[in-house]
Amino acid sequence: MTDKLKDAVRERYAAAAQQAAQGGSACCGGDCGGGPVPLTAYQAQQIADLPEKAALASLGCGNPAALAELEEGEVVLDLGSGGGIDVLLSAKRVGPTGKAYGLDMTDEMLKLARANQREAGVANVEFLKGEIEEIPLPDDSVDVIISNCVINLSADKDRVMSEAFRVLRPGGRFAVSDIVARSPIPQEFREDAAAWSACLAGALEEAEYRDKLDAAGFEEIDLEPTRTFAITGVGQFMSAFVRARKPAR
Repeated sequence: MTDKLKDAVRERYAAAAQQAAQGGSACCGGDCGGGPVPLTAYQAQQIADLPEKAALASLGCGNPAALAELEEGEVVLDLGSGGGIDVLLSAKRVGPTGKAYGLDMTDEMLKLARANQREAGVANVEFLKGEIEEIPLPDDSVDVIISNCVINLSADKDRVMSEAFRVLRPGGRFAVSDIVARSPIPQEFREDAAAWSACLAGALEEAEYRDKLDAAGFEEIDLEPTRTFAITGVGQFMSAFVRARKPAR
């Protein structure tokens, strides 16, 4: 990721974390009516007993913790875990014999996520500082990778896919929610750091997404649209659930 884009992403999500810590909420796409919508993907009972600030810091475009069909005892990693909502939900699903990692590069989000973990009293969770292009975990150490509207923020998506493949165990699952472009995006929009940090300018087209996952070594690749929307003067987008699997040995 170029320094300009990385700084724009970090500044946006640091501000979102501070806003959530003070009781406010934000949207990944800026205007909740025009872009990704954070909490509509979650059923009320799923988040009812989570810390309020975990929900307020939700900037995603889906509910990967539910759609990944997590099982007891699995190890799950959330790429770009933010305030921790999907990590805490995942920890419940994998139970005390499993573990949920959250990875984020923003200090303010990590501080908020760890506070939410303490408030929730969840022990099988660990939040790591780092970038999704360089995951600080060993090879073959994770059963499931989830992510919620974050991979689009990376300027090196090939590296993200490669790292995800590396840390997954053979047969491990890639199950993320992300923004996907449904039409070509104008180059000037691609170069807008604010639009990039809003989860839009960095969105891959569906064919690109499939090709990058395939090049990284994944199989059983599938993209399922969950919501479509348009940005005037830019093009069509969709929130999508993206599935893939690392081949078993």
